[in-house]
Amino acid sequence: MLNIELPDIKPEVIAIKLKKAAEVKIKKGHPWVFDESIVKQNKKGKSGDIAVIFDQRNNKFCALGLYDASSPIRIKILHFHTQVKLNAHWFEQTIQNAIDKRKPLLNEGTNSARLIYGENDHLPGFIADQYADVLVVKLYSEIWLPYLKTILPILQKITSTKTMVLRMSRLLQNKKREHGLEDGLILFGSLEDEEVVFKEYGISFYANVVRGHKTGFFLDHRHNRKTVGELAKGKRVLDVFSYAGGFSIHALAGIAKSVHSIDISQKANDMAVKNKTLNKLEGQHTVLTGDAFVLMEKLAREKTLFDLIIIDPPSFAKQKSEVELALKQYKRLAVAGLKLLDKNGILVLASCSSRVSSEIFFQQVEQVLDASGRSYSCMDKTYHDIDHPIEFEEAGYLKCGYYKFT
Repeated sequence: MLNIELPDIKPEVIAIKLKKAAEVKIKKGHPWVFDESIVKQNKKGKSGDIAVIFDQRNNKFCALGLYDASSPIRIKILHFHTQVKLNAHWFEQTIQNAIDKRKPLLNEGTNSARLIYGENDHLPGFIADQYADVLVVKLYSEIWLPYLKTILPILQKITSTKTMVLRMSRLLQNKKREHGLEDGLILFGSLEDEEVVFKEYGISFYANVVRGHKTGFFLDHRHNRKTVGELAKGKRVLDVFSYAGGFSIHALAGIAKSVHSIDISQKANDMAVKNKTLNKLEGQHTVLTGDAFVLMEKLAREKTLFDLIIIDPPSFAKQKSEVELALKQYKRLAVAGLKLLDKNGILVLASCSSRVSSEIFFQQVEQVLDASGRSYSCMDKTYHDIDHPIEFEEAGYLKCGYYKFT
């Protein structure tokens, strides 16, 4: 039973017709309908209403979605091509299908995963991350408020988690007066400590599921952290934009000779230290707090060199106008990394900017590597793990390149 009374909102059904280009896109499975693409609707919609899209020419069913009055993406599609009823059965089947995809991840050594990834699991703007026996639900849109009474008990039943926490986007937090929900609310069960311990390939981490960034941790780089741990033995490692020390802790567990972690947040660095203690690791770990560019320049002046460098910056391009600057920043980081990389070293460069394609990202950083005059080979290029599937182009954001220098 849930701990709180959820909003009781009754959605209506709206009939929608779109411009031809938008209709073609939807028929190909794209989950977004922008407001300017709508040419006809039979009534004014409110967030959470069920939007049924019909073919302009023959009035046949095209897709079913949820109407979002607060977003330029006015309709978020849940189901394509065949008519369905948006009821408990549909939600249970959709959630079960999503979780089944993640089963290979959830083994004895890993008890954390993104179980629901928004549009890519046909639940746009809805995220569910599992950390051990705690499930964190994050809502990015108010379209889900009318359906929480149906969805949350289904999630709890299927996952068998003991506790469920609600996290909300800033937009939803600012609408607290309308829905009465708070960010960090314990929906089901109880929580002794907001810092939950979970495992990733046998290594333990803390996730602050109530106040932490996103849902408490960045699960998307799991496979890359594992790879770094496997590469780290005997190496001097630099982890730039280290956050809670994900790469750093895997490197220490992989018996790195030493690890330096750089992050601008003292809280994040404190968590990295806690994560090291949690795993009872004895390796040399130096934490540096400050601007990554400044600290990397300082290390270069001091002629400090590393054998393995991981540079995983935050999203530099959250909107189209920032793409050009983001590309300059990626190139600048590649230059800075090369200055710190010793002979026979490995440079790992990552991007989480969805507006920068993987093709352009790798092209830009490899231009820098080529211009350096140093001989190198690309060991690997990785993308999304199985708990972050990509069902449409805009969903692909994560890319990571491994470069070995001689």
